[in-house]
Amino acid sequence: MIIQMRSQWLLALVVCGLCCAAVVAAAGQVAPAASGAPHPQSTAAVASPGEKVFMDNCSRCHIPPMTLSPRITGTVVAHMRVRARLSRSDEKLLLQYLAPR
Repeated sequence: MIIQMRSQWLLALVVCGLCCAAVVAAAGQVAPAASGAPHPQSTAAVASPGEKVFMDNCSRCHIPPMTLSPRITGTVVAHMRVRARLSRSDEKLLLQYLAPR
């Protein structure tokens, strides 16, 4: 009985820990929508057409993902292209910006 209660508490602690880790990881990927403050890079001069596409479309919800793995960039951009209704040319520019070759 005591072992079963301990394992249930341990499981609950693990689940809470995983939820906290997910929240912390998500906080680094999503920009705060309620702050109303512009992104730090939105006031700077845009360096490339891909960065302009990012700032015009993606920066509403995301900060520039400088840690995004080049292996998954194409998949992420293809998925978000549909959700953000980007054109093929914007998709190519965005890929060049996020994963330059």
